[in-house]
Amino acid sequence: MKTRNSCYTYFKIVGDFNPDDVSKLLNLTPEKSWKIGDVRRNGTKYDFALWEIGKCTEYDVEVEKQMRKTIAVLQDKISILNQIKQENDVSFILEIVPMIYAGDINPCLNPTLDIIDFCHATRTEIDIDMYIYDSDSE
Repeated sequence: MKTRNSCYTYFKIVGDFNPDDVSKLLNLTPEKSWKIGDVRRNGTKYDFALWEIGKCTEYDVEVEKQMRKTIAVLQDKISILNQIKQENDVSFILEIVPMIYAGDINPCLNPTLDIIDFCHATRTEIDIDMYIYDSDSE
């Protein structure tokens, strides 16, 4: 049975910091970033900075596989992440966004110990933004 369910995961840093400095420290290029004061499309200004990496859209009913792919580029950078956290007012977030249709096979939202260990070591929050649709939705 083909599922209409999907999910994506990504890692983000939000707060009061310079995203360019984070990129240099981690030696990584973010997929999305902005600085405090940058202008949104609607003309308002951001009041927080963002640095985002590791977006994984390859849905697997075992969502921990996506979580692992997301944090893979950061696994050997825990000490640098902790330095960033010590020197800035930031939060680290592992974002999980499942979109589930009633009647389809439910995804397994089960962070395994290796994922929990990374999150604990870096004080990363796990945020799940779940969207549920009835089976008749398109």
